[in-house]
Amino acid sequence: MTFPDDKFTDIGAFADAYFQASQAAQASVDRIALARAGALLAGAYAARKSIYVCGNGGSAAISNHLVCDHLKGGQTDTDLRPKVVSLASNMETITAIANDISYGEIFVYQLRTLADEGDVLISISSSGDSENVVKACQWARDNNLAVIAMTGFGGGRTREICDVNLHVLGDNYGVVEDTHQALMHILAQFIRQDRMPSEVIKERKF
Repeated sequence: MTFPDDKFTDIGAFADAYFQASQAAQASVDRIALARAGALLAGAYAARKSIYVCGNGGSAAISNHLVCDHLKGGQTDTDLRPKVVSLASNMETITAIANDISYGEIFVYQLRTLADEGDVLISISSSGDSENVVKACQWARDNNLAVIAMTGFGGGRTREICDVNLHVLGDNYGVVEDTHQALMHILAQFIRQDRMPSEVIKERKF
C-alpha cells in the first residue's frame, strides 16, 4: 500500500501513519535472509576479507555510516578486526570516474581496483535498480565476491543477482532507508555481541 496516499493536515497523524508504515516494513524483512547475511559477514570478518559497500543519495550516507559501526564498533571488545570500505566516500575518486568515464562506473571501477576473490559487496538501493549499483553487483558476482543487496520497492535487478537479499516491503524512500539503516545496525551489533564475553555485554552501551 502506498504511503502517503492522501494529504495530511496534522503532522502528528502523519507521524503515526509513518511509524505504522515503518513497523510493517521492518516486519517484512526475511529473518532467514538476515541470518545468512550475518553469518556471511561474520565469516568474512573473521577471515580478514574486505567488505565493500555502496549506494546513492541517502543510501550513500548509510554506506558511510556502515563503515563506522562495522569497522570501529565490530572490533570493540571482540577479537575481530573488520576491513570495511565505502565506495561512496571518496568524492575525489567518484567525481574523477564520473567525469572521465561515466557515473555508472563509479563503484565498479573501484571494485576492479581494490577487491579480491572472497571479499563481500553490500549494495544499498531502495529501488534496487540504480545502474552503478547493478554494475557493481554483477561484477562482484562474476568475480567470486559474495553480494548482500538491501532493497525496497520492487527489488530491481540487484534482487536477482545477489547472494542474499534483505528486501523491505515499502514504497516510501524514508521508510525503506530507515529500515536499511536499522538492518545495518542490527548486523553490526549482533556480530559484535556474538563475539563478546557474556559478562561484558551488560557493561557496555551498544
